[in-house]
Amino acid sequence: MSTNSPLHLFQAFGIELEYMIVDRDSLDVRPVTDRLLHKLAGSYINEVERGDLAWSNELALHVLEFKTNGPAAGLGGLHRSFQREVEEANRLLAGEGACLMPTAMHPWMDPYRELKLWPHEYNPIYEAYNRIFDCRGHGWANLQSMHLNLPFQGDEEFGRLHAAIRVVLPLLPALAASSPVADGELKSFADYRLEVYRGNSHAVPSVLGWVVPEAVSSRAEYQQKIFQPMYRDIAPHDPEGILADEWLNSRGAIARFDRGSIEIRLVDVQECSLADLALARMVTDTVRALADERWAGLEELNAWDEKELFGLMMEAAREGEEARIDSPGYLALFGMEGRTATAGEVWQHLHERIYGDRRGKADEQLAALARILEAGTLSTRIRRRVGPAPDRPRLKQVYRELTECLGEGRLLE
Repeated sequence: MSTNSPLHLFQAFGIELEYMIVDRDSLDVRPVTDRLLHKLAGSYINEVERGDLAWSNELALHVLEFKTNGPAAGLGGLHRSFQREVEEANRLLAGEGACLMPTAMHPWMDPYRELKLWPHEYNPIYEAYNRIFDCRGHGWANLQSMHLNLPFQGDEEFGRLHAAIRVVLPLLPALAASSPVADGELKSFADYRLEVYRGNSHAVPSVLGWVVPEAVSSRAEYQQKIFQPMYRDIAPHDPEGILADEWLNSRGAIARFDRGSIEIRLVDVQECSLADLALARMVTDTVRALADERWAGLEELNAWDEKELFGLMMEAAREGEEARIDSPGYLALFGMEGRTATAGEVWQHLHERIYGDRRGKADEQLAALARILEAGTLSTRIRRRVGPAPDRPRLKQVYRELTECLGEGRLLE
């Protein structure tokens, strides 16, 4: 999300949604994103603007990203713009015998054999990543997410927003997990994308840290605690400085001072844009409540160490909405003093406190959100569909329905 005019807290929003391109019959990944963008632009470029949205490439040649073309004034109704682009992409891909597939991981892709890097503009960046980190594993080659960009202006707004986002991150897998299947089998994680993601930068650990960022309150402190160690540690591997930029930071939420925003990166992409935007609304409104110090002060939010928050996050990654939170101090940050709860119960509590009587009334996104909270994460719903020991035909049947959900803009019930 970039703009020439600084934006204040929650004045605008940026959304990025990543989807896989797969063969329409076999559902195997198809590395043809460059050919798709060429159909639109007439040349091999990395981004095509289409009014209020844009299409762009990612590291893996089978992944396509849709994103807001600059800041969007609001999230309500924005899913319709994304759905329009999904349908256009599917129309163009039909000529390739391909289509888009949702969810955060392909269920049987072999990343060591099937990864193909984007070969055109910005390829030197991807080649540098591959040389240093070896991008053939799931943690680079097979993961799709929603990125939610929230603006700030100045250190005071940055510190408020960053403090709020940090304490929400551990709860996100319990709302948005959509990756229970990889390597053709059910995994022991509701959010397996997060499990593989947390290990993708082991060659330079400071690039990822503890996924949950350190408690910092200003741009200068961010430079000192996050950027400088990261740039220092990558330098021996990257003597030309190709990767020495803010976007090298791979934490679950990263400050983009060049854009005046913080980008939340931990949300698994869902089965359709309606679900994605419904979750974006829930996350944004929760962050807003925390930034406004509705239940706890900023000092209380920043008192939480990133390692403690990481532990809570990984429990939610394993168990999804059923993850037990036995920390009264953490729950108190959300107005749940003196009790324990599952992570799903925390989201139900927040849903009631934030939306009250507006829940699901005359608002397509809030209605979808209510259905998701009642039915469970997409990961839970996928598990119900595939059963405890799914074979390839069963996985193919369920993931074909998910491609239909994406194309039709409907939830998987």
